[in-house]
Amino acid sequence: MKKTVLVLGVGNDILTDDGIGPRLVQRLARECPSDRIQYETASLGGLDLVERMTGYRQVVFIDAIKTAGGTPGDIHFLTPQDFKTTLHLSNIHDISFLNALELGRQLELDIPDDIRIVAVEIVEDRAFGESFTPPVQARYEEIFRIVRDRLRELA
Repeated sequence: MKKTVLVLGVGNDILTDDGIGPRLVQRLARECPSDRIQYETASLGGLDLVERMTGYRQVVFIDAIKTAGGTPGDIHFLTPQDFKTTLHLSNIHDISFLNALELGRQLELDIPDDIRIVAVEIVEDRAFGESFTPPVQARYEEIFRIVRDRLRELA
């Protein structure tokens, strides 16, 4: 039986806080296994993400975000309808995530109607490092618990 929910951690885990999505998903896979959920990570955007989500009933992206005045560790729960920007769902070398979704639907790909975005507010996404910045690290356990609990509600 194919799993019906895709939880996709998007980001680069060697770029400090940028790795929050993949690291959360890796931990979720270890601590919250499910017959219904497929956990994956990716460091891509646009059309590549649309291809990854085809065939699932629901997809939950976990990604980093930097907003004006945002507090590191805060979590934004978004859908494509209220989508502004995350660091990876759009890619400067590809079309935007929203345009990719529209194209996928026009091509009649099997794209889920239920798409959620969990965006974690970060500090640094350009410096190499495998550790989070201190403000994000200080809230990591809280972030994990909130994301885990929300995932249980959604899936």
